[in-house]
Amino acid sequence: MEYEAVIGLEVHAQLKTKSKIFCGCSTAFGADPNHHTCPVCLGMPGVLPVLNREVVNYTIRTGLALNCTINSVSRFARKNYFYPDLPKGYQISQYELPLCEHGHLIIDVNGTERRIGITRIHMEEDAGKNIHGEKGDPSSYVDLNRTGVPLMEIVSEPDIRTPEEAAAYMRKLRSIVRYLDVCDGNMEEGSLRCDANISLRPVGATELGVKAELKNMNSFRNVQKALEYEVKRQTRLLEEGGSVIQETRLWDTDRGMTLSMRGKEEAHDYRYFPDPDLVPLQVDHAWIEEVKGTLPELPDAKRERFVTEYDLPRYDAEVLTASRELAAYFEECNKRAQSPKVVSNWIMGDLLRECKGDEQEILSCPVRPEMLAEMIGMIGKGTISGKIAKTVFAEMMRSGKSPGVIVKEKNLVQITDEGEIVKIVEEVIAANPAQVDQFRAGKEKVLGFFVGQVMKASRGKANPAAVNKLLKERL
Repeated sequence: MEYEAVIGLEVHAQLKTKSKIFCGCSTAFGADPNHHTCPVCLGMPGVLPVLNREVVNYTIRTGLALNCTINSVSRFARKNYFYPDLPKGYQISQYELPLCEHGHLIIDVNGTERRIGITRIHMEEDAGKNIHGEKGDPSSYVDLNRTGVPLMEIVSEPDIRTPEEAAAYMRKLRSIVRYLDVCDGNMEEGSLRCDANISLRPVGATELGVKAELKNMNSFRNVQKALEYEVKRQTRLLEEGGSVIQETRLWDTDRGMTLSMRGKEEAHDYRYFPDPDLVPLQVDHAWIEEVKGTLPELPDAKRERFVTEYDLPRYDAEVLTASRELAAYFEECNKRAQSPKVVSNWIMGDLLRECKGDEQEILSCPVRPEMLAEMIGMIGKGTISGKIAKTVFAEMMRSGKSPGVIVKEKNLVQITDEGEIVKIVEEVIAANPAQVDQFRAGKEKVLGFFVGQVMKASRGKANPAAVNKLLKERL
């Protein structure tokens, strides 16, 4: 029997507010344990939470960007469970009345677009962090700095069918929250965390199978790998006549497999009830319109503009708009170079390879847009060849010097004088009589050999068009 996967993702995005969701404590990452805490985020008796308005603004921004309905009334609830890193014994979250609902986003997988529904986006506070057995210490500790840090939980519809689609969904979501500047999207530091629900059902069936929840996935690659493993595991179980049990499983990166963690709680196990310390949140039309007026151009709109305004292939536009930083780099460079496709080629090739596609590395890249534009201009004017430009780019990355300075210091100006090139061409022809005979016997591919030898002899500085022309004349 052939099965299809039904996958839904729950993504926790840590908001970039300076203070926590219900108190004024700092949200800065990396402080000494328990230095960013107060009676409110510790849930001490007699204290009252006060909602951070910026958290609401950020969540509305995200809801609008994901085509959600912004509910005029939403409510906070207490989600009851006990862990050592949750001093109150409950987490303040939203349940039956979330702030945002019924949205969607579009993903592109191998040229095919898919619409993935967004069930809801709700606000909640983060819990602390348990620390066990670090550096051989057998004791356990609790760091509550993270307690009360604001989160959005973005819950998708079970519209995802393959692990590859799940990874594409995560990339798109990360791109959007970074464009909105509401979350830094740093998965290694836990700013963007993903849980996945996955079940299998026979192809063509409408009834959902029993699902497993996967946790502990801190990269796009791990999301895809964990789901691929789980598809194989559940398929094997069903084919052998067994059954999938509802449970929470952890992804073990080192072993490349999911492991059972615990039985999955149902919602009623959390005994949700409205938080009596927080009144229902009311968001009027004017508030929503105010936030809507601050939305930036989002990735999909920017990609379409790059296609129409710069006449770029769709693939190029998709790559260049994957992050706001990269899109800005392209536009700044092209404003000076006025050659969109050439600029795109250099960015997608040499620049992204050197920066490993990382947004922070692009921001701190020593080759600034104006330097790349200057180098492209030098190629256009014939000052340097495309081959020499590779050397110049590598030197810019290493030293941070401008292309003009590098070309002057290393004497890399292209040789365009025909007389000078003729001398090299004739020397190369004289030194390779066997290849000359092959060419004259009709083996035209040997021309490439001669071009390579001339370029090598000129240290890559000879004008390639002149080299080809002069070789053909003399051979």
